[in-house]
Amino acid sequence: MIKVKTGIQGLDKALNGGFPEGNLVLLSGGAGTGKSTISMQYLVNGAKLFGERGLFISTEQSEEELQKAASQYGWNLTDLENRNLLRVVYYKVLSEDHFLQRIEEVVKEFKPKRIVVDSVTTLTDSMMMSELQKDQAFSMVKIADNVSPVPRTEQIMTKIILYNLLGRFKEFDATIMLTSELYEDSKKLSADGVSEFVADGVITLEYISVGQNVFRTMRIRKMRYTDHERASLNYELSPQGVNVSGQELGI
Repeated sequence: MIKVKTGIQGLDKALNGGFPEGNLVLLSGGAGTGKSTISMQYLVNGAKLFGERGLFISTEQSEEELQKAASQYGWNLTDLENRNLLRVVYYKVLSEDHFLQRIEEVVKEFKPKRIVVDSVTTLTDSMMMSELQKDQAFSMVKIADNVSPVPRTEQIMTKIILYNLLGRFKEFDATIMLTSELYEDSKKLSADGVSEFVADGVITLEYISVGQNVFRTMRIRKMRYTDHERASLNYELSPQGVNVSGQELGI
């Protein structure tokens, strides 16, 4: 099994060497847990340490905003883009059409080995609002031409859209990280409650309060095709990026 290292030592150790190549990994967490930072670091490390091309697909922050955020950690995205090791694209998915086709075109042309989609939550919401996607999804739930279609409820629509969307992502010859919001006290592992079943791997990020102290914790909930650490791990956002302690949270 070929492993794709994140370049984050504590995380790679917990993953027994990295992500299995070709896996689609869901990174879920609330606001401020560092989803965008971890996913960008995955691409930056891939480019700088392993010479692998990375594609960052943003549906929430512009290229300028991402450049500014990356500079806090000393990451020069422009330099990596000029060396053809990184590409950052921003899609206003709530107002643009055919963004999935545009993503496929960029992947075909750039041929990245690592892809980040930040975030699948916004992407799914936009597809739910699209009449075209609704009509397509509606036709997909027909059992047969001579059988009445299943009623198009929001839950059914979400499942169909996500299975279709993530299925198309899996066709890319890349190891993919998707970010998702994770609401406080939610028993689900993603905002939609579906992505975690389609993804090959799921990593959750959260805050845990111990007395007056607040810890950021990371937990690998599942990772197909490899063994992995199952305990919660401490991590912090340092001036150089994310550091994972590789030790179980002591409570």
